[in-house]
Amino acid sequence: MLYPPGPLGYQGAPVRETIILLSGLLCDACVWEHQVQHLGRTYDVRVPDLRHFDSIATMARHVLDGAPERFSLAGHSMGARVALETVRMAPARVERLALLDTGIHPVRPGEAERRQALIALGEREGMEALARVWLPPMVSKGRLDSDPELSERLHAMVRRMSAEIHRNHISALLGRPDAAAGLAAVRGPTLVGVGSEDAWSPPAQHEDIVAALPGSHYRVFEGSGHMAPMEAPEAVTEALTQWMALPLDQERETA
Repeated sequence: MLYPPGPLGYQGAPVRETIILLSGLLCDACVWEHQVQHLGRTYDVRVPDLRHFDSIATMARHVLDGAPERFSLAGHSMGARVALETVRMAPARVERLALLDTGIHPVRPGEAERRQALIALGEREGMEALARVWLPPMVSKGRLDSDPELSERLHAMVRRMSAEIHRNHISALLGRPDAAAGLAAVRGPTLVGVGSEDAWSPPAQHEDIVAALPGSHYRVFEGSGHMAPMEAPEAVTEALTQWMALPLDQERETA
């Protein structure tokens, strides 16, 4: 389910538990297609539209505006940073948290320049030209050549975006809040997952997240790069299914 910018009203408690899935940079609900299809048989699964916001905080407020009083939250890449900010804003509303292929570090030296160069490429030559440069490091080595169906789905997703959306997302990432407050607010069952071949947000980076969240569950998706929900859809869906089955009274240890 997609919902547009702006508050939405919900009346009464949902019949099924709600899972909200948050997509990352230049991504939309296509990233979560397998998870929506399979988890949607049991849960009320929603994928908010985060394309038109230019800050992590505004994205998080949009998530909360469209969510029921209690929900489980999973974010991929930039979406995981939005998830942490959502938890910081409303820790009592987020019953479970999953962070996939992401990071908790601040902006690094040279990051702004590299991202601005990609913005300039998209504005100058178009989104398909950007996709040809941006996508290869986002998946496991050689995957775009060996899996033409996945390659076309990824390229089509980037083509659905625009230079303005790209600027919005980069602005959000470069202005991202310190993750410490969000991490400190996390309660309940927590999953941290990463592709074994993720060169953009490598496994070592996720070990730092696990260390910051004692008692969290850690999964490595073998053979996958950064786009794990699409590259390893069955493994990611299985991990999320197991995460949703964890009892809500299972609180994390606190450091």
